[in-house]
Amino acid sequence: MAERNGQYQTKSQPASTETQSPSIGMLGGSRGGRIGGRGMPAVKPRDALSTMKRLWSYFGDQRKNLLVLAALILTSTSIGLIVPFLIGRAIDTIEAFEGGSDLSLLRSIVLVLVTAYTLDWLIHFTQAWLMAGVSQRIVQKLRNSLFHKLQKLPIAFFDRHTHGEIMSRLANDIENISSTVAQSTTHLMSSTLMITGSFVMMIILSPWLTLASMVTVPMVFILARVITTQTRVLFKRRQEMLGALNGHIEEMVSGISVVKAFNHEEKVIDQFDTINDALCEVGVKAQIWSGFIMPLMNVINNVGFTAVAGFGGILAVRELITIGVIAAFLSYSRQFVRPLNEIASIYNTLQTALAGAERVFEIIDEEEEASDVALASELANPAGHIVFDDVTFGYVPEVKVFKNISFEVAPGSSIALVGPTGAGKTTLINLLTRFYEVESGQILIDGKDIRNYSRESLRQCFGIVLQDTYLFSGTIKENIQYGRLSASDAEIKKAAKLANAYGFIRRLPNGFDTLLTESGTNLSQGQRQLIAIARAILANPAILILDEATSNVDTRTELQIQEAMLHLMSGRTTFIIAHRLSTIRDANSIMVIDNGEIVERGNHQSLMEQRGVYQEMYFSQFKNIS
Repeated sequence: MAERNGQYQTKSQPASTETQSPSIGMLGGSRGGRIGGRGMPAVKPRDALSTMKRLWSYFGDQRKNLLVLAALILTSTSIGLIVPFLIGRAIDTIEAFEGGSDLSLLRSIVLVLVTAYTLDWLIHFTQAWLMAGVSQRIVQKLRNSLFHKLQKLPIAFFDRHTHGEIMSRLANDIENISSTVAQSTTHLMSSTLMITGSFVMMIILSPWLTLASMVTVPMVFILARVITTQTRVLFKRRQEMLGALNGHIEEMVSGISVVKAFNHEEKVIDQFDTINDALCEVGVKAQIWSGFIMPLMNVINNVGFTAVAGFGGILAVRELITIGVIAAFLSYSRQFVRPLNEIASIYNTLQTALAGAERVFEIIDEEEEASDVALASELANPAGHIVFDDVTFGYVPEVKVFKNISFEVAPGSSIALVGPTGAGKTTLINLLTRFYEVESGQILIDGKDIRNYSRESLRQCFGIVLQDTYLFSGTIKENIQYGRLSASDAEIKKAAKLANAYGFIRRLPNGFDTLLTESGTNLSQGQRQLIAIARAILANPAILILDEATSNVDTRTELQIQEAMLHLMSGRTTFIIAHRLSTIRDANSIMVIDNGEIVERGNHQSLMEQRGVYQEMYFSQFKNIS
């Protein structure tokens, strides 16, 4: 398990019997930790034919360009079919010229050949230019589908997939599809036409030679079948290993400070070497198998040419055909077999694209967040009255995080959630924001089940400040404005002042226009937290969630943050998740959660008087400090 940007994530694994409570995802511009391993089954890969058909469906809006491309390919193929016939006629003309014939026919044939070759070059240039645009637009559409899908997937999906593995599908797999589509589409179309046309011309020239040349066709298909069966599995495995390697690199680079702090450089290198060696091994096998095809195809071609030349010589000696016919037939035979080789080679290349396409379609086929119910209402002007009514939930059916819990939060009040790690504090917030759905019972906001509100309007009423806040690459102004994109500069500055962030922002060289690195690492933890609070203030939420918002800062900064949070909490229903109990003494209500149940509830004074779990936790903290 690696830590990155305050996120803890493991690779997918069967869920244990231990209760897991992943942190909430990003909302209102913040992002929390996530724990993987929900025990969800992976989607099985599809077969090559189904994947090819589905990939072909993305060509739909490029039909006009494909028709033009088909016309160009047809013209180019026609030229390719005419040229061998003209060469054969030229040879026969030369043979006849030795007997005293006129050279005018030969000149005409040469002129036609020069014109044909020039036109063929222009057509191939146009094909490449047109196909480049077609392939990029198709891949753009596929990339859009995948990225839009990611925005609709539930948090549970991201809990069981590493960021690097997702990035590998969005970048590497789609890039493989792009290069293959650009190179293979025209070749497949032209090869199919060339095979058909060459076969017809071969029969016209000599049915007997045609029969002799067909001996190589079964050999070609058997070879292609054997090799592609192996390469498809290997190329898919290679893409999986590449995704694993990308995931490992992304985690280690993001968490490099943690790696160095624990002196785990050698361990990380060993892990990288293990994955990299596996990728190298499967890559070598894939390339070796794919490299077999062309040398073996050349051997088969040579066998075919030998058969045609030998049998053609016998027919020529018996004056059944001319030398020009043999020359033309050899060209047609080459044009017939070469596309077969190309199709075999293209099909071999397609394995990389198909492996990537399968992985892309796996995500596209993932189940999205449940749609809003019919006639879902908008949560407008929420008062913040919240009721949990007999709620039961578990990430896996066998392990219940909550067992029939019920409580009520009055509008504008603050409630603190405390308890041991894994007790379910963050899970409660995940349910409230509908990142996960309850198994039974209901959660009400302002008297209505949250499932009867549109998800968009529901989440707009929340503002979240996390322990490890997330800042995007961009200016400080843009990061604060993320809370409400329509906010003016004056509103942004006012939010910064209320969050006690205005002072340090003004002292920066570029003020609000200061550029932040990824995750805002060029600011201190406290400064990042103040910007996150300013972002939440700007969003003006009705319900506020503070998840360990002051646990990683010094005492002075904590006082600044607490002062800013008082502005933020004013008049809002507030959930405070805290392990430092001294920060929640003034909460209207404190709820102690343990083992999926509410074991104690009251304000600080009443809980201390109960002499129960809360008092024990409170005194143990001060005992540890002393």
